[in-house]
Formats: sequence, structure tokens, C-alpha cells
Amino acid sequence: MSDKKESAPTATLTREKLIDYLNEDLSREYQAIISYVNYSQVLKGAQYMNIADELAIHATEELAHAIALANHIDYLGGMPTATPKLVKTSEKNEEMLRFDLENEKETIANYRRRIKQCDELNEYAIGESIREILMQEQDHLIALATALGIDPPNPGIAD
Repeated sequence: MSDKKESAPTATLTREKLIDYLNEDLSREYQAIISYVNYSQVLKGAQYMNIADELAIHATEELAHAIALANHIDYLGGMPTATPKLVKTSEKNEEMLRFDLENEKETIANYRRRIKQCDELNEYAIGESIREILMQEQDHLIALATALGIDPPNPGIAD
């Protein structure tokens, strides 16, 4: 798995590899935009109306994240991807929210790793931008966990 190599201490991180990782992040942001737009409109039931409204807000925040990532990829000399990761759909409210929760956990873990990688390459400005994105992603995780009536999970760091 390429993610395993990413964390290997002997692996040498390059700008080109960072571009690849940022493009993976960008694909996840596209996925989030699509899922939040979809889920915000199809959640049913009075108990889900607050989270449905929140998901619509999340969609606009994810778009801002995608734009920032595309900018960073371009700055590093790469071409931003135009392909989203697969979006899971369901007709069950709780399943939709759990899909989003899992996606946010993965996103947060990857952004935590990405910040370290940016610092390793002395790309401190990109790292700071990702820290700001990370704060919003953690807010999304908390909102989803709250809507599901569970404690927010600890995403850790992607391996």
C-alpha cells in the first residue's frame, strides 16, 4: 500500500510526492462536497433538519478547501486533479451520517500527516493553510458525531 511507504522513516519526501498526496486530499474534498450537497437535501425527518442545514454549510467550506488545495498543488508545479473519490449513498439517514463521519476521520488523519510533510519540505505556508482546513474538518467531525449521538472519534494519523 502506498500509504505504508508514506510513513516509512527511510522514504524521502519530495515536492512531487507531496503534490500526489495533496491531489489525494483534493479528491477527498471533491467527495465531501458531493456527499454534503447530496445528503443535506435527502436527509428525512425533523430530528435531522439541523444537521441537514449544517451539511449544506459544510459543502461550501469543503469547496473553499478544494480551492486552497488546488492553489497549493499549482504553486508546487503540479496539476490539480479533477476526479473525486467515490461517494457512498444510502436512503438511511444514519448510514449517510456514518459515511460522512468515516470520511472526515480519514481526512483529518491525512491532514495531520500532510502538515508534518509540509514542514519536512519547509513548505510552512502550505502547512499553515492545511492547519486552518484541519480546524474546520474537526468541527465537521464533531457535528456529525453529535448528530449521531456519539463521542467524536479520534482519527489519529494516516499510516
